[in-house]
Amino acid sequence: MNQLDALKQFTTVVADTGDFRQLAQFKPQDATTNPSLILKAVQKPEYAPLLADTVAAHRGKPLDEVVDRLLVRFGTEILSIIPGRVSTEVDARLSFDEDATYTRAERLIELYQAAGVPTDRVLIKIASTWEGIRAAERLEKRGIHCNLTLLFSFCQAVVCGQAKVQLISPFVGRIYDWYKKSAGAAWDEAAQAGANDPGVRSVKRIYDHYKRHGIATEVMGASFRNVGQITALAGCDLLTISPDLLAQLAASEAPLQRALDPAAAQKMDLPAARYDEAGFRLALNQDAMATEKLAEGIRAFIADAEKLDALMLAA
Repeated sequence: MNQLDALKQFTTVVADTGDFRQLAQFKPQDATTNPSLILKAVQKPEYAPLLADTVAAHRGKPLDEVVDRLLVRFGTEILSIIPGRVSTEVDARLSFDEDATYTRAERLIELYQAAGVPTDRVLIKIASTWEGIRAAERLEKRGIHCNLTLLFSFCQAVVCGQAKVQLISPFVGRIYDWYKKSAGAAWDEAAQAGANDPGVRSVKRIYDHYKRHGIATEVMGASFRNVGQITALAGCDLLTISPDLLAQLAASEAPLQRALDPAAAQKMDLPAARYDEAGFRLALNQDAMATEKLAEGIRAFIADAEKLDALMLAA
């Protein structure tokens, strides 16, 4: 059995791509997209017609609506290949505007419904800012399920659990990147690998806390730099993995064992945690890595959203 098939025994495998033609070979349950992945896809010749068709069909409508229609078009294509859910991201420029995030999420769901896609097959992806989490809490009460992304800290995960969001995407690779860069020449790759990887440790802490305290929010590790980070999180509820790393897992016959276990977490002596807005903002501020990576992630998604806008305007 290859490592990908072994992983699927304890973890729901999700493909992290906008390139839906790659999906069938890996047979993931779910798929996630983001502005950067969609931008990458529409610049490939095989996907350029999707952009051109969407622009032509909705010419004269507001640009933000045409972009949302393109995102839903990609999501609909992905859902024709996978059995589960697709995550579609709200414009990152709305990350600090609760009401605008809520309204944009509603429109994405309405566009999916108009395309014949049931609401339960879509996760609305929102940055894990205080405002984003509040918008997600309101959406969940409406039966619109959310995937809270750009999540780097324990306090973000705790507040997402309090808000009863469907799923969180704690980032592994970007946490690893920060600590590696911060350590500079002192970084010891071997000592910081596998279960000792700072990104892996962050996800394990969140997973154990959720399972110990009966928090139903799903944990989906994201943003991997190597296969070792993935195998160290085998047993996480879900893992969203790029096609390159899915191919590496499929090519390896090395043994794979469960690393995260809900039964073990339930026996741990872990105190309950809760944050109000002031406490959340202070805890996030005190975590330099999380503060920097959240801001950097939002900036990067905004930059790619602006590039996608430019492509749409030029089409």
